Amino acid sequence: MGRNDNRRTLKMRRKKSQTKLKLRIKRKITAAKSTKKPAAPSKKK
Repeated sequence: MGRNDNRRTLKMRRKKSQTKLKLRIKRKITAAKSTKKPAAPSKKK
C-alpha cells in the first residue's frame, strides 16, 4: 500500500473479505481433517 491509500474503497473491501473467506474455509477444512483422522484408520493387508 502507498502512503495515503484509502482502505475503504470497494477494491480493498473486496480483497479483505476474500482473504477472510479463504481463511475461514481453510480453518473449516483443517477442523474437519482433525476430527476425521482417529475415526477411520486405513486397513492394509
